[in-house]
Amino acid sequence: MIGILGIVIIFAMVFGGYLAAGGKMTIILKSLPFEMMMIGGAAIGAFLISNDKGGIKHTLQDLGKVFKGVKWKPEDYRELLCLLFALIRIAKQSPVDLEQHIEDPQSSALFSKYPKIQADKEAVALICDTLRSASMNYDDPHQVEEVLEKRMEANLHHALHSSHALQTMADGLPALGIVAAVLGVIKTMGSIDQPPEVLGKLIGGALVGTFLGVFLAYGLVGPFAAKVKAVVEEDSHFYQLIREVLVANLHNHAASICIEVGRQNTPAHYRPDFADLEEALKSIKQEAA
Repeated sequence: MIGILGIVIIFAMVFGGYLAAGGKMTIILKSLPFEMMMIGGAAIGAFLISNDKGGIKHTLQDLGKVFKGVKWKPEDYRELLCLLFALIRIAKQSPVDLEQHIEDPQSSALFSKYPKIQADKEAVALICDTLRSASMNYDDPHQVEEVLEKRMEANLHHALHSSHALQTMADGLPALGIVAAVLGVIKTMGSIDQPPEVLGKLIGGALVGTFLGVFLAYGLVGPFAAKVKAVVEEDSHFYQLIREVLVANLHNHAASICIEVGRQNTPAHYRPDFADLEEALKSIKQEAA
């Protein structure tokens, strides 16, 4: 909703201000289809050249993040802490019972209580791979933390590809606008024998190309890239929370301490309230009993 509101404000303020100052939309509307074909078509072509099929698909999917916002909400962080608490308790009390959950998480009754987390392949893989490694005596906290850090850095780098692709397009749009404007000037020079009122319209049409390139770059595509980047970086906190809790577990802290370490390392705007989380953990203990 905020993304849509932002787009509406951009168009309203730019074109509303233009009209309020006495500008006329006729020349813009007349030139817009041709200028958009040149600038937009060239930008799309350059995007296709500089990205592979996977990158193109990834970028198109990530455009939805501009309007949907972050994937992980505050209640998801609370559920993640509850899931990790239950898994760590099982690992400490009965490692054999843990295997049924980490070897087949999609069929696990425990994971099934948290369907949104269960549906996220990377979150499930981080949890299961780390707990499985610990059960195989690969439990040096510092080594595991380093492995998880590198894994999450690689995942974040991949997730930010669409933001970089959009920003590259935004950086090129002003130059493409100049290209369109130059072509418009060439067209104008071919009609130099026409009266001033005709030349004025031709020059105005050429300048629409410059305007359109800058407007698309800084009014739409650039902000889209920034929003996608912000959303991806915000969602990465969810996976960092998994690392903090599981590394704390490798230090042989009690399950409740591991969860508190994770809660304290959760960004303030997502951090569960201590009392609410404690109540949720009590329910898990009662179910286990």
